[in-house]
Amino acid sequence: MKKILSILLFSVFTFQFQAQELPNTLSKTDKIYGLSKFWQEVNYNFIYLNDIDKEEWDKLYQKMLVDVQETKNDYEYYRLLKKFCAFLKDGHTNVYYPEAIQEQNFTTYFGEYRIVLKNIQGKAIIVRVNKSKKDELPIGTEIVKVNGIPSKEYREKNVKPYMSSSTDYVLEDASTLFMLQGLKGTEYELELKLPNGKTKMLHVVHEETTEKEVYPPYDDKLFKFKWLKNKTAYVSLNSFNDPKIIEDFRAILPDLKKAKKLIIDLRYNGGGNSTTGLEILKHLSNDTIFYGSKTRTRMNLPAYKAWGGWVEPKDTVNNERAKKWFLAAQDKLYFDMEDMVGTSGPNIKTRLVVPTAVLIGHNTASAAEDFLIYADNQKHFTKIGVPTNGSTGQPLFMKLPGGGQARVCSKEDLYPDGRKFVGVGIQPDIVVEKTVEDFINDEDPVLEYAVKYLKKQ
Repeated sequence: MKKILSILLFSVFTFQFQAQELPNTLSKTDKIYGLSKFWQEVNYNFIYLNDIDKEEWDKLYQKMLVDVQETKNDYEYYRLLKKFCAFLKDGHTNVYYPEAIQEQNFTTYFGEYRIVLKNIQGKAIIVRVNKSKKDELPIGTEIVKVNGIPSKEYREKNVKPYMSSSTDYVLEDASTLFMLQGLKGTEYELELKLPNGKTKMLHVVHEETTEKEVYPPYDDKLFKFKWLKNKTAYVSLNSFNDPKIIEDFRAILPDLKKAKKLIIDLRYNGGGNSTTGLEILKHLSNDTIFYGSKTRTRMNLPAYKAWGGWVEPKDTVNNERAKKWFLAAQDKLYFDMEDMVGTSGPNIKTRLVVPTAVLIGHNTASAAEDFLIYADNQKHFTKIGVPTNGSTGQPLFMKLPGGGQARVCSKEDLYPDGRKFVGVGIQPDIVVEKTVEDFINDEDPVLEYAVKYLKKQ
């Protein structure tokens, strides 16, 4: 599994950068080829092809054949490809800018200001700023309007159409996070509502921010361990991308064995390698077999597809061969892959099986979701927080003209019993979410609830 990669976005209404300063390397032939290559790979390999309106997909492709030729530079071209990709509504299917363009994009840098946004209860809230501006732009400040447009309307028109997401709530989160992303020199007129209720106007321009310190500071450690009250241990697993986290976890096991209760925090784990999470889970269960996702991919058998053109539904009754031909012609022929099953034996000498709260959120994605699938039958686990990202799979990567790239999700993952979690997220057993006030007061109600919940167990 690949960690989910962030998608870069920009509002056409705030474009201030001179076109001649942007890379303009692609010919019309290049642009048509790149579009067609992506369209072709989706048609052959996208696992969720039958979940979209294929007629509308093809119509959009025909329109894009004209539109991409009219783009003035590489940036505009890749913007259109992103919009084309967003039609598929999949978090593991994306288009990425060439490095030359990506280097000119800013998300949070505005010269003397650093502004980080988060979707909280449908509002665009400032949750982090550069330290010197923490009094001028207090945490909890809401961006009410962007260039005179209400922020929700602005996101709907100018940001969401270029986002690829499997779930609506992650789409809201991402469109807020990247609401003010743009090229160097892009200007915004912001109407802000401060926590004290006062209104403030702020003009910002995308420029490098030299101030390094932010407030509150980032805590981007791969692994964290600490003791809480009542012999409750807290372990934060922030990525499965680096297998070193297995060593970090095993190193604390002798001390962790003293715990009477355990909290595993996966809220900031965007994925990585599913095997990494499984190796940690083996120490948190008495089971010797762990059942992971039920998976499948598409089968492309040209001869079957040709024969299927002559097969009608009635011909498939009690005829498995004809049924395969028919399904191939409908792009519905799948190959059931070997189920993801993990085992643990005598090499797992230290196990901790105590009441465990697993904290999850919208950023819990991909391989972190696979961890939860493996742990689905663990009776001592209780999931607390909000639904997970709802996106995993195996992306197929491809190069595009001008140095960009794209990926297409080629594998479907389900619960072992066939339940879906892609597109809906893994649901918490207990829903707890942070409010604006929690960010203002630097409080963590999800963790606090977990501690109180475990105290009763």
